[in-house]
Amino acid sequence: MKPLQSIRVIEMGTYITGPAAAMQLADLGADVIKVERPGEGDPFRAFKGGLYSPHFQTYNRNKRSIALDTRNPEDLDVFHALIASADVFIQNFRPGVAEKLGAGETELRAHNPRLVYCAISGFGTSGPARDRPAYDTVAQAASGFLRLVTPPDRPRVIGPALADAVTGHYAATGILAALIERGQTGKGRRLDISMLEAMSHFNLDSFTHYYSAGEVMGPLSRPVVSQSYTFECADRKWIAFHLSSPQKFWEGLLDATRQRHLADDPRFRERLDRIRHQDELIDILAPVFRSKPRDEWCGLLEANEVPYAPAYDSDEALEDPQARHLQIAVTVPNAEMGDFTTVRPPYSFDGEPEFAVSPPPRLDEHGAEIRAEVMKVSRQAR
Repeated sequence: MKPLQSIRVIEMGTYITGPAAAMQLADLGADVIKVERPGEGDPFRAFKGGLYSPHFQTYNRNKRSIALDTRNPEDLDVFHALIASADVFIQNFRPGVAEKLGAGETELRAHNPRLVYCAISGFGTSGPARDRPAYDTVAQAASGFLRLVTPPDRPRVIGPALADAVTGHYAATGILAALIERGQTGKGRRLDISMLEAMSHFNLDSFTHYYSAGEVMGPLSRPVVSQSYTFECADRKWIAFHLSSPQKFWEGLLDATRQRHLADDPRFRERLDRIRHQDELIDILAPVFRSKPRDEWCGLLEANEVPYAPAYDSDEALEDPQARHLQIAVTVPNAEMGDFTTVRPPYSFDGEPEFAVSPPPRLDEHGAEIRAEVMKVSRQAR
C-alpha cells in the first residue's frame, strides 16, 4: 500500500508548487520531512494570526516538520545530515536563493551524490524572465492558459491555483522517473521544472490546434465542439452534461427534456449544426431546465443515458452516493488542531484504496524526533 515507503524526501518548499510535489510523494508512502523557518514556517501557514491555515493544510498532509535556520552552523549540520540520508530534495525558490541558504545542488550533492535534486521555478533557470517573481496567475497567463478560462463577459481571473498544483504534479512525475533511472545507474539527477514549462505542456491541446490548424482557441472553443452544457435548475442548483459526438446522447437529451421537435430544426439537426448554433440551443434549454429541480433532471438524464453530473459545490460533492461509496473523504483525529478531513489519495493498488492519512504537521512538530534520528545515525556511522 506504500510503494514509496523506502524513499526519504527533504522538502524546503513554500506556498504550493514544492509542497504539492512533495505531497504527491508522501501520498505514495515516502517519508517527507518538511524543513521550515523557525518561528514562521512556510509562509502559507499564516492565517488569522495562526500557523495552520486551510491553504497550508491542503498541500502538507502526510509530512513531518522540522524548523531549521541553515544560517546557524548547528542547524546546517542537521540539514546536511538529513540530506545525506535522503533520496530526494525539493525546493521552489527563485534561482539563486537556495544557494544562499546552503541548499544549492553542488553543496548538497557533496553530502549525497545519489540525491535527486528538484528545483522548481517560475520561468526557468536562465533567460530574460529568469528572476521575475511568479505566482499561479502569472504562470497561467504566460502559458496562454488563462485566456482559455477567462469569462467572455466581465473578464476576471477565476478558479483554483491550477498552475501551482499542475507544476507540483509534473515535478513529482519527473522525480519518480529520476528515481527509477537511479535504480539502474546509481546516479542522482538534477530536475529543473518551471511553472511556465509545466503549464505550457498542460495547455498542449491549445498549441496543437494553433500549430496544426491555425486556430487560436478561446474560453468557449472546447465546450462548443464537445457540446458541453451547464444549466441552473428550479431549486437554484446546477447540472452539467456532455454530449460529445455520439448522436445517441443528443437523442437522449431530447427525450429527457421532451424537446423532440428540435430534432427537425435545421439549426440542430446535425452535430456541426448544433456547434454553430450552440448559443441558440442554450437559450431554448435554459428555461426548460429551470422548470424542474436538479434531482428530477438527474433521474431523467440518467434514464435516457445522457452523460451528466450534478454541478456540485464543495459542500455537496463528497456527499454524493458514489463519492461516499468510494470513501473519497477521510477524517483523522488531531489532538492539537481538531479532526482533519481531507480527500484521500486517488490510487488503489491491487484493488485497495489508501485511507491512512496523517494531518499536516504543526511547525517543528517532529523536530526533536528527527534530530534524534540524525544523532542515532551519526553515532552508528562513527
